[in-house]
Amino acid sequence: MPQSGPFVIPAAALRKVSGTTRRVRASGRIDDLALLGVAVPAGADVAVDVTLSSYPGGVMAVGSVSAPWEGECRRCGEPVLGVVEVPVHERYLVRGPGAVPDRTGAPDRPDGPDEDAYPLEGDLLDLEPLARDAVLLELPLAPVCRPGCRGLCPQCGADLNSGPCACAEPVDPRWAALDALRDGEGGGLP
Repeated sequence: MPQSGPFVIPAAALRKVSGTTRRVRASGRIDDLALLGVAVPAGADVAVDVTLSSYPGGVMAVGSVSAPWEGECRRCGEPVLGVVEVPVHERYLVRGPGAVPDRTGAPDRPDGPDEDAYPLEGDLLDLEPLARDAVLLELPLAPVCRPGCRGLCPQCGADLNSGPCACAEPVDPRWAALDALRDGEGGGLP
């Protein structure tokens, strides 16, 4: 765990008395926040606004994480911008020496109901993994520039949001024989 940075919070005073709370606002850059064609822009800050509450053996973080994102419309290819605002409710548990034993007497459980909690190591609490996970899980997988985006013509590639294209309606080959009869080209029924 890093010893300093915008997301590393001293937690010694918070952990001294169970039930102590502290509001924390932190922001900074987190590299490589990207999914298939959607990403937090390089140099953009991720903001964390949480209330930290101590309890025996750990700290609870409740609040929100937000970050800007940019991508490409899945229908028309135009650039799309947005902001993710993610509510968070996560636990940080003391692992290893100094951990509060569970009901079985084991101070460090590698598996079980607490395996999804973030580690609280020493007197420092790192909010970066929480922020990274929250943003990556909330980035849109298929962003659209607007709800009614009509996309591109599959034949000529024209942007259908600008107006209709000049392409003829495609003929479904399964109905081509019936279309020929309807248009009088079939020579009548046998």
